[in-house]
Amino acid sequence: MTTFSDLGIAQDMVDALSAKGITEPFPIQEQTIPLALSGQDIIGQAKTGTGKTFGFGLPLIQRLGDAPDPGVQALVVVPTRELCVQVTEDLELATANRPTNIVSIYGGKAYEGQIDQLKAGGQIVVGTPGRLLDLASQRILSLKNVREMVLDEADKMLDLGFLADIEKLFAQTPPTRHTMLFSATMPGPIVALARRFMTRPIHIRATDPDEGLTQANIKHLVYRAHSLDKDEVIARILQAEGRGKTVIFTRTKRAAAKLVEELNDRGFNAAAVHGDLNQDQRERAMAAFKAGKKDVLIATDVAARGIDVLDVTHVINHTIPDDEKTYLHRAGRTGRAGKTGIAVTFVDWDDLHKWALINRALDFGQPEPTETYSSSPHLYTDLDIPEGTKGRIRAASAPPSRSSTAGRAEGSDASGGGSGSRNRSRNRRRTRNGQSSGGQGGGSSQAQQADGQAPAERAEPGTGTHDGKGHEHHDGKAAPRRRRRRRGPRQGANQGGGQAPQQ
Repeated sequence: MTTFSDLGIAQDMVDALSAKGITEPFPIQEQTIPLALSGQDIIGQAKTGTGKTFGFGLPLIQRLGDAPDPGVQALVVVPTRELCVQVTEDLELATANRPTNIVSIYGGKAYEGQIDQLKAGGQIVVGTPGRLLDLASQRILSLKNVREMVLDEADKMLDLGFLADIEKLFAQTPPTRHTMLFSATMPGPIVALARRFMTRPIHIRATDPDEGLTQANIKHLVYRAHSLDKDEVIARILQAEGRGKTVIFTRTKRAAAKLVEELNDRGFNAAAVHGDLNQDQRERAMAAFKAGKKDVLIATDVAARGIDVLDVTHVINHTIPDDEKTYLHRAGRTGRAGKTGIAVTFVDWDDLHKWALINRALDFGQPEPTETYSSSPHLYTDLDIPEGTKGRIRAASAPPSRSSTAGRAEGSDASGGGSGSRNRSRNRRRTRNGQSSGGQGGGSSQAQQADGQAPAERAEPGTGTHDGKGHEHHDGKAAPRRRRRRRGPRQGANQGGGQAPQQ
């Protein structure tokens, strides 16, 4: 059995990893670490969740020395904030027994704390391209002394349009630096980038040649589900035998917010990570998920690369991803570090063409998704769901959750003013039906005015009536001046929320 010591890693880092139960290197680490320690430029290609962070992180830390001088000497560039936090945590774990300091630089957080860490002499910077370039342009971050540079998840950088930013960052570092590039896939522009900025790199592929494009330890299930039944299907899947932490991917921020509210209302313990949340909210949600306080995480694709949790048992695609690369990245949140996992994908009728492309690219051999409903027997057998399971685990007598209450309040606001709006709606309906209203506080005149008609306009010809405001009408007609005067209060009543005018 190979150990980190066998690969040449210093004992203080071996001890730090061992304290967290990490004793055996993964294949990508076995192949990468010896070459990286020697200063060889590396292109590392491996599926997500195979241990790439320690593959480049351990040799990077060791090459800086036991007590590196203050100032930025190593730069790790990552595509997303969540991945930035994750990589920083892994490097902090490895440096627990040495004085090396890691600075995390990314958007959505205040500048001051990050600037203070840089000024304090942090030696390793982990950051996203935008904030890195921002601080560099302000002359706060200097990259002129960078000796080690890592580009992590390079293909995601390309997808997010960061290629030009990456080139600017490379240009600010010395050409003699040691460079490592890691990516799950190797599209043409990434290969061109490597040729331009790396020196005779060695290409390492940490994959089993007998393994297909999809990980063999992940069970893939593809269903054509009705959009109105999806929440019920998901709720039943969440009650499957052996179900641990679960990640659900949605296409939009709105869908993520709606689903987290729905699942919490059904009694599940869910959190969400999407672009409408500020960075602190996203980090709290991720921390709660990693700690097990929340066992369901609903996310949009922007957060996918940062979800590095070993005990995720299920991934659910609420909507099918746009291409096979995104599918692999989503599914890769489960089955990590050699464990088994399940990936469930829902395909809407309008998205069958997307599934056809993914099926062909990944060689699934399932051209047609299985039509599936929450009551379908195969759903229960495929996912080991106990017979008789329903989509709600909270007792019917339990009080509504805070999230569901908030959702109802938001819905009331959106409809134009809560219960008052509903009361006015009832008043208007009753008036249109020719019935007098007994609405709250407004009496019949309130309902009649809300309908835009004065009581006199419905009086029988030849009779004298009073409209409740001291205006008398004879023969069903009123003086023009009085009609004009009355029109003002009627409009005011409508605009003022359906309240009766002052008498």
